[in-house]
Amino acid sequence: MLNSVTKGFAAHLQSVVPGLATRDPAMGYLEEPRGSYFGQAGLVVAPGTTEEVAGVIRAAANARVPVVPYSGGTGLVGGQIVTDGPLPLILSLERMSAITAVYPDENVMVVQAGAILANVQAAAEQAGRLFPLSLASEGTARIGGLLGTNAGGVNVLRYGNARALCLGIEAVLPDGSIWHGMKRLRKDNTGYDLRDLLIGSEGTLGVITGASLRMLPRPSHYGAALMVVPSPRAALNLLGLAGEQMGEAVSAFELINGMGLQFIADTMPQVRQPFAEKPQWMALIDVGMSGAQDPRHALETLFETAAERDLVSDGLIAQSEGQRRDFWTVRESIPEANRRVGAIVSSDISLPLSSVAEFITRAGAVLAAMGEYRINSFGHMGDGNLHYNVYPMPGQTKADRIAEKPDIQRTLHDLVHAMDGSISAEHGIGRLKADDLQRYGDPAKLAAMRAIKDALDPEGIMNPGAVLPN
Repeated sequence: MLNSVTKGFAAHLQSVVPGLATRDPAMGYLEEPRGSYFGQAGLVVAPGTTEEVAGVIRAAANARVPVVPYSGGTGLVGGQIVTDGPLPLILSLERMSAITAVYPDENVMVVQAGAILANVQAAAEQAGRLFPLSLASEGTARIGGLLGTNAGGVNVLRYGNARALCLGIEAVLPDGSIWHGMKRLRKDNTGYDLRDLLIGSEGTLGVITGASLRMLPRPSHYGAALMVVPSPRAALNLLGLAGEQMGEAVSAFELINGMGLQFIADTMPQVRQPFAEKPQWMALIDVGMSGAQDPRHALETLFETAAERDLVSDGLIAQSEGQRRDFWTVRESIPEANRRVGAIVSSDISLPLSSVAEFITRAGAVLAAMGEYRINSFGHMGDGNLHYNVYPMPGQTKADRIAEKPDIQRTLHDLVHAMDGSISAEHGIGRLKADDLQRYGDPAKLAAMRAIKDALDPEGIMNPGAVLPN
């Protein structure tokens, strides 16, 4: 049995970790961004060093007090929120936000886990390098949480997700011991890879306190285009053609649905629409090139070839960096417009690339048989990550149809599973999908995960209820 934080435990913690900073739980620590989870806490602490984190974890382990690691609070699956059970200790990494070293010759940066992603990107740029992890919450998301959830974002197609951009980590394990794994090595075959084990574990196996991150050469020329496609299948063919013509210069390939554009028009009219008439489907293509290569010319050639093959019917190619940013503003406004409309179900799924178009068709048919809904299907076509969101009809609100959520979600996840996809692409499992993981997960994998959890965290103090049910 786990125990709630008590006044006695709080006092003891201050005695074993002198000067430990605390925070008011009501100051943003108890609600996730979508307002779907409202949590509880007995105490919020904000250590300033890895040694302080270790002291906190040791005390919690001895008292069997649950610990919830807290990074930027931007997670969308409830991994940072405990809604019931013993009052937990929330451990915030916000004070450990330093960028401690930059090695341009090695293309490596060393940071504390509380470093904000936008600051990491800026430090890389200042060194003439690129840290390519990019997502809508980069102004508040912190490296520890991004690694803890193995975050994706828009550039996975070219650069991989958070795991691919991390060389080593420092972490405090559930017994309070410190693992000094923050090496800057690209090759290190000395036994089990604890780095990859902790990345994506969502705070259930320890607390990431620092990381050595990969930087990459910065492209000297960027370009972007919006191209109208007749269907998701045509978008996939356009992606293949872009790869043939531009290779790894293609950084992002985003599928955008006309419903998303309509939601932006309805809720965010200040965002300029790219086309006078909203297309049903379009693709946002972003490229980065070096040397004498010209992104605009490459995108023009791509459009001409695609038009000859009936893959595109209209398009815009950014003529400046400002116009490129405008294109991305449209894409990045979709999640906020979605939130304002209010989804019955928001899905973060992935599928084999060649199955994305089929899924969209089959899911639409299944939902049509269940009732009338609006669907905004969009996402990272380049890596198969689809955000398939279901909305009430005009004149209705989310509350009017929320009782249908379990059936809709189960229907969509059943279809994803049947098509060899994943019910969680980039947001993680958290508490939202813990039961789904048990339903759809491979039994051997689940058994191994439970064995690892029990071995590293025998008291079960680390983020209980996240990923694996209590």
